[in-house]
Amino acid sequence: MKKTVLILFAIALAGPVALNAAPAPWYHWRSKSTGTIVCSQTPLGEGWARADGPYRDARCEKPLPAK
Repeated sequence: MKKTVLILFAIALAGPVALNAAPAPWYHWRSKSTGTIVCSQTPLGEGWARADGPYRDARCEKPLPAK
Protein backbone atom coordinates (compact mmCIF):
# COMPACT_ATOMS: atom_id res chain seq x y z
CA MET A 1 0.00 0.00 0.00
CA LYS A 2 2.77 2.45 0.90
CA LYS A 3 4.60 1.69 -2.36
CA THR A 4 1.49 2.42 -4.38
CA VAL A 5 0.93 5.75 -2.63
CA LEU A 6 4.59 6.67 -3.11
CA ILE A 7 4.47 5.79 -6.82
CA LEU A 8 1.27 7.79 -7.34
CA PHE A 9 2.80 10.74 -5.49
CA ALA A 10 5.92 10.62 -7.70
CA ILE A 11 3.77 10.51 -10.84
CA ALA A 12 1.72 13.47 -9.61
CA LEU A 13 4.90 15.49 -9.03
CA ALA A 14 6.42 14.56 -12.40
CA GLY A 15 3.25 15.27 -14.39
CA PRO A 16 3.58 19.06 -14.67
CA VAL A 17 7.25 18.79 -15.61
CA ALA A 18 6.50 16.33 -18.41
CA LEU A 19 3.62 18.44 -19.73
CA ASN A 20 5.81 21.56 -19.96
CA ALA A 21 8.72 19.81 -21.64
CA ALA A 22 9.80 21.16 -25.01
CA PRO A 23 12.65 20.33 -27.36
CA ALA A 24 15.83 22.34 -27.00
CA PRO A 25 16.19 25.23 -29.46
CA TRP A 26 18.67 25.14 -32.35
CA TYR A 27 21.30 27.81 -33.00
CA HIS A 28 23.74 28.75 -35.76
CA TRP A 29 27.33 28.29 -34.57
CA ARG A 30 30.31 29.94 -36.33
CA SER A 31 33.82 28.47 -36.29
CA LYS A 32 36.29 30.99 -34.87
CA SER A 33 39.05 29.71 -37.15
CA THR A 34 37.33 29.18 -40.52
CA GLY A 35 34.04 31.06 -40.26
CA THR A 36 32.06 27.92 -41.15
CA ILE A 37 28.46 28.04 -39.90
CA VAL A 38 26.59 24.97 -38.67
CA CYS A 39 23.26 24.36 -36.94
CA SER A 40 23.32 22.60 -33.56
CA GLN A 41 21.37 22.43 -30.30
CA THR A 42 24.49 22.35 -28.15
CA PRO A 43 27.79 24.26 -28.14
CA LEU A 44 30.43 22.59 -30.30
CA GLY A 45 33.43 23.54 -28.17
CA GLU A 46 35.72 26.47 -27.47
CA GLY A 47 36.46 27.04 -31.17
CA TRP A 48 32.83 27.92 -31.89
CA ALA A 49 30.70 30.99 -31.12
CA ARG A 50 26.92 31.25 -31.30
CA ALA A 51 26.05 33.25 -34.43
CA ASP A 52 22.24 33.55 -34.22
CA GLY A 53 19.06 31.83 -33.19
CA PRO A 54 17.09 30.30 -31.61
CA TYR A 55 15.36 28.17 -34.23
CA ARG A 56 12.84 25.36 -33.85
CA ASP A 57 14.14 23.07 -36.62
CA ALA A 58 17.39 21.21 -37.31
CA ARG A 59 18.07 23.28 -40.45
CA CYS A 60 17.93 26.57 -38.52
CA GLU A 61 15.28 27.88 -40.92
CA LYS A 62 12.22 28.39 -38.67
CA PRO A 63 12.82 31.03 -35.97
CA LEU A 64 11.27 30.53 -32.56
CA PRO A 65 8.71 33.22 -31.75
CA ALA A 66 9.81 35.75 -29.14
CA LYS A 67 8.23 35.25 -25.73
